[in-house]
Amino acid sequence: MNIHVGNLSGDTNKEELRQAFEGFGQVATVIIMKNKFSGEPRGFGFVKMSSKEEGVAAITGLNGRKLQGNTLKVDEAHLRITGAAGSDNH
Repeated sequence: MNIHVGNLSGDTNKEELRQAFEGFGQVATVIIMKNKFSGEPRGFGFVKMSSKEEGVAAITGLNGRKLQGNTLKVDEAHLRITGAAGSDNH
């Protein structure tokens, strides 16, 4: 399950984020998004949990909790569909 993590502190690193989620199950990947020009953190990231059950537990357990002084916004990541992708036109 892919999870979107918002309102990350600029001081939060991948290992700290991984540790927060590992309390709920096995973490497959952790990505903290950065500005491609400055390299500064953009305040959000993604965590992939090994199962949906672990992901749901992590969302329930971490949404609204504080990490590095910021209140996390944690929810299931959804794919963005842009342009004609996903349309039923053949």
